[in-house]
Amino acid sequence: MSFRHPATGTADALLTAPDDLLATRAGEGDEEAFAILMRRHSGLLLALALHTLGNLQDAEDAVQDAFISAWRRLPEFRHACAFSTWMYRITVNRCLNSLRRRPAPVPLNAVEEPTAGVDSSPAQAAEEDALAGALADALGALEPRQRVCWILRELHGLPYEEIAQVTGTSQQTVRGRLYRARRSLKEMMGPWR
Repeated sequence: MSFRHPATGTADALLTAPDDLLATRAGEGDEEAFAILMRRHSGLLLALALHTLGNLQDAEDAVQDAFISAWRRLPEFRHACAFSTWMYRITVNRCLNSLRRRPAPVPLNAVEEPTAGVDSSPAQAAEEDALAGALADALGALEPRQRVCWILRELHGLPYEEIAQVTGTSQQTVRGRLYRARRSLKEMMGPWR
């Protein structure tokens, strides 16, 4: 069963369909609709998981598990929030579960390092690399729930309300976690100021 746009009659309209329609269709078993949702959201979810977990293999596993879980639970999805928010929440839960299973905290080394420009010197490039490494270490040292809130706010630009939905907490809790994360990062990055 393919989606046909009423005006054009083409199946290409499925590619531009809104997430809520695709989620409904996927919940009815439409694999093509779900594949489109996966393509739309996998990049941001992988970035979230990578920044949270610190290595690509664990991040890919978490996102894959999140999509498998979403596929199974789509018939229960009631559109109380946006599909993207729902996927963020599932992915965050997978990441936090993965972090809980780890024997010890692992430093986050996945922060993109700035590329050295044509005009930069080897010393400047080395300093930028060291700064990126210090920031990755500082992020890795944050309590996981603080790190997730910081990543969702600072790297993904989500509003407090959506972060609260993703993390299953109140906006006040999100604000508190962000405050503590920012304060900790400021302290840890103090030598770099």
